[in-house]
Amino acid sequence: MLPDFRVRQRDYLLEISRALTQELDLEKLLARILQISIEMLAGQAGLIALNEQEGYRVAAAHGIAPAFLSYLKPLLAEEKVHDLDVGELNRMLKNLTYTASKGLLNGVGIPLSAHGKLIGVIFIFRNYPDLFSPNDRRLLQSFADQAAIAVHNAQLYGQVTYEKLRLDALLDSAADGILILNADHSIERVNPSFLNMIGSTRKDWTDKSHNEIIRWENDPRGTTLEEAERGGWPLTPKATLYVEGDIVRQNSTPLPVGITYAPLISEKGKLRNIIVTVRDITHFRTAEEIKSTFISIVSHELRTPVALIKGYASTLRRDDAKWDPEIVNESLDVIEEEADRLSRMIDDLLDASRLQAGGLSLKRSDISLSVMAVRLAKRFQTQSKKHNIRADFPNDFPVLLADEARIEQVLSNLISNSIKYAPDGVIEINGQVTSEQVIVCVSDEGSGIDPRDLPHIFDRFYRSTNAVKQTKGAGLGLYLARAIVDAHSGRMWVDPKPDSGARICFSLPR
Repeated sequence: MLPDFRVRQRDYLLEISRALTQELDLEKLLARILQISIEMLAGQAGLIALNEQEGYRVAAAHGIAPAFLSYLKPLLAEEKVHDLDVGELNRMLKNLTYTASKGLLNGVGIPLSAHGKLIGVIFIFRNYPDLFSPNDRRLLQSFADQAAIAVHNAQLYGQVTYEKLRLDALLDSAADGILILNADHSIERVNPSFLNMIGSTRKDWTDKSHNEIIRWENDPRGTTLEEAERGGWPLTPKATLYVEGDIVRQNSTPLPVGITYAPLISEKGKLRNIIVTVRDITHFRTAEEIKSTFISIVSHELRTPVALIKGYASTLRRDDAKWDPEIVNESLDVIEEEADRLSRMIDDLLDASRLQAGGLSLKRSDISLSVMAVRLAKRFQTQSKKHNIRADFPNDFPVLLADEARIEQVLSNLISNSIKYAPDGVIEINGQVTSEQVIVCVSDEGSGIDPRDLPHIFDRFYRSTNAVKQTKGAGLGLYLARAIVDAHSGRMWVDPKPDSGARICFSLPR
């Protein structure tokens, strides 16, 4: 029969062996190891300090006075303590214990080492000298080695758990859609952004494959995943694929996307997963369309005045003809008018560019909108005999703090549009006053604005079909007008008036 204390020692080893294989919660494991250590060494209290990058950290404690523990925690975390080996640390803790208890307590430290790395130390406080037999030391070292392996495994498990949580957070917060495919193209995981893109739920992709989720409306640009695999893809671990096209969505229009496929290959060279990143490229496609529209419109709009200027100038310079002063003046008027048109177009393009770069700068001063409206009505009246342009403002219309040149640009644009799109009739500039803002509207008696054009008339370079047929322009006037009003903390909108002319209003704060 084994003596009772030998039986207990064997049970301790069995207990730590069970903890080694069963417990992966680091906090619970450390508490159990400390409890066994105190019982095994017949101690009264103890602590476990783990050796971390920032220094030794008290990870578990039992039976220690709070005041003494609060003194130990910052002391063990000091940089100079972090550099101590286990023997020096053991001596330091012994001296502290002996001094703090006035000689009543002693202590013994057991190093925790796994895979050649010092993980930490178990320090047991007791009230008798630390005399151990060779068998005791072998038993303690065996216990400490197993405890260290258990702690190391629990730390690895905690690290893996943390990495998984971090990966989950990364996938769930990513703006791009992400799918993780198995080697057979079955879907292992989908992030919320992709589900939002295609208007789907998690149930919709369960037990489905890549081809059932990624369905192209038309032939995409680039090599598809299936085509690449028929050619032997992936030949290297970094062999990514990129393809663009429109994917089919549930209960919605196709979505323009760019998809990147990246292989995840095992150490043995076997394909394990395919990481699929789906990016919504609607904005990029819109930008390309705007760019194409810009080049088309500007090239057309610039060509006309340049051709007129060149034609009239070339005609006037002919040596084989003598022109009447009246014809010369008319030709110069055309040249001047077209040059002004070019200048206005260039100014509009520069303003649009400034807006894209960060906004318009304003030079505010006190202005009278009612006086400005009357002045503009008289100026534009001289340009059109078919229209009756008038301003109607209340006598108590307030003075505003605004950029006079910019607000005049807004009003001029609205009046000019009415002259262009209403063949005749009354054009009225109307002002209203409320407690917090003023409202200015410009209305005409033309055919009005097509309801299909209403959502787009303030877009950059947008011109309706009728506008393209009737007048010249680059589609920047209303875009810039609304931007100027927005810069003044105001608002611009269209009052729908089907078959009774157009009415565009803007408000400015008082």
